[in-house]
Amino acid sequence: MGRGRPGGRARHRLRVRPGRRRGAARPRSRRQPYGAHGASRVYEHDRFGWTDGGWHGRPLPGSVLYELHVGTFTPEGTLDAAAARLDHLVALGIDTVELMPLASFSGRHGWGYDGVHLWAVHEPYGGPDALKRFVDAAHGRGLAVVLDVVHNHLGPSGNRLAGYGPYFTAAHTTPWGEAVNYDQAGADEVRAFMIGSALSWLRDYHLDGLRLDAVHAITDHGAVHVLEELAVAVAGLSAHLGRHLSLIAESDLNDPRLVTPREAGGYGLDAQWNDDLHHALHAALTGERQGYYGDFGAMSTLAKALTRVFVHDGTFSSYRGRRHGRPVDVHRTPAHRFVAFLQNHDQVGNRASGDRITAALDPGRLRAGAALLLLGPFTPMLFMGEEWGAATPWCYFTDHQEPDLARAVSEGRRREFARAGWRGEVPDPQAVDTFRRSALDWSEPGKAHHRELLEWHRELIRLRRAWPELADPRLTGTGVEADDGARWLTMRRGRVRVSVNLGDNPAELDVSRASRLLLASAPAVRLETGGRDPFDISGAPGTGRIILPSGSVAVST
Repeated sequence: MGRGRPGGRARHRLRVRPGRRRGAARPRSRRQPYGAHGASRVYEHDRFGWTDGGWHGRPLPGSVLYELHVGTFTPEGTLDAAAARLDHLVALGIDTVELMPLASFSGRHGWGYDGVHLWAVHEPYGGPDALKRFVDAAHGRGLAVVLDVVHNHLGPSGNRLAGYGPYFTAAHTTPWGEAVNYDQAGADEVRAFMIGSALSWLRDYHLDGLRLDAVHAITDHGAVHVLEELAVAVAGLSAHLGRHLSLIAESDLNDPRLVTPREAGGYGLDAQWNDDLHHALHAALTGERQGYYGDFGAMSTLAKALTRVFVHDGTFSSYRGRRHGRPVDVHRTPAHRFVAFLQNHDQVGNRASGDRITAALDPGRLRAGAALLLLGPFTPMLFMGEEWGAATPWCYFTDHQEPDLARAVSEGRRREFARAGWRGEVPDPQAVDTFRRSALDWSEPGKAHHRELLEWHRELIRLRRAWPELADPRLTGTGVEADDGARWLTMRRGRVRVSVNLGDNPAELDVSRASRLLLASAPAVRLETGGRDPFDISGAPGTGRIILPSGSVAVST
């Protein structure tokens, strides 16, 4: 490796001689200006002029998250262009920006889950200084920044780690590539490499947390799971820096041990994504029942998701053909440990045409879904453009440079949806137009129906801030009544009620002791209050009812 000159402009490459490998070398390229296959460049972290010295982070409880993909958040597709849109997020009421993966990967555009240089920022997004400028600008506006990282596999193109040591193992498998070796011979150095990468993002780029992709695909049979080891290391770094740091897992296991404190035998992560709430909400709103939506859709199922977290908590999953999950202890586990969403990159991009839920719902049902999400007990997350009902799709797109790999990805995508019975066109992931069509159209928020939905989201987040019970971390503080036949549901959080009617007919819901309507999705929504019982000396309001047209929502107290 060459020695770096001042300014960090020296290029360097590493060559591993066959038969000379010992242990596990640690190729930690901090910059790949010529792409994943090109030479590295020396980069000096201490040369950047930070201005966020007074920033101490933002705790996850009470936060509203916003997931974005740098390449399609703006037409320019860079971190600097994304930073120029941060004021939009501040006005919306967002607390934390969650960036999809930025680790250097082959090609110019992609989702980022095929990164191969886990210490370097993808150069087409602007490289390492651009990420620092983004984080510095976000902190200056009171926004925390979380980065999505992939520790279960590496991408297929430009992946050279196997030449340096036993970074991968055939003892375990993942759907996307070789499994990272966390528990076989040589695993100690591999674990140190992966945890070191995580700490580097937090320390060197001033990030406030990490979202850990698909941790169910991380296999570790050691006594101390690598996720627990990572949590301990991040807690230590947080104490050293005097800054809140969070770890958020994506998991298909429905296992609350991920977010159970280490003192109680868990892994000690701060939060995990909750797919069951998404499935319950999506199926109830759209009527879709195919695939993993098969066990969802009933209003009573949505009620369980809102109060018990997991629908599959040891129950039979028809999609998996077996029992799945385990219960959450709602008396001991705070609700903020579960991230809830109506849309995210997977649930949109893994649809055949990348269609958003906007394409399937009328404005009333969109508002109802947003109200249950943003006023519910969990940590809510929006996917970029969701707040204004973006009409642009968000597709699966790639830019593999190797012809065989590119062809295999395109053909595999078509076969996957053909097996699922999809009869329409499946956009070619390798087509540049598939990527370009996925970029947000920033003229949309200025149009009437988009602007109205954007204002609805702002009002919901404002209500979430204004009423203490909407930030209550206790899962036991949420009660739900539902009618599967008439398809209405009322969620009670302290004094606040969220009533939705997803049925085809108007609904009249009893809201005894209700006093006023805080927010309604349509002018036809009415709150009617009766007189008090003259013998009631409590001063409480009398009986009342809410009149809800089909596909509407009301928030009342």
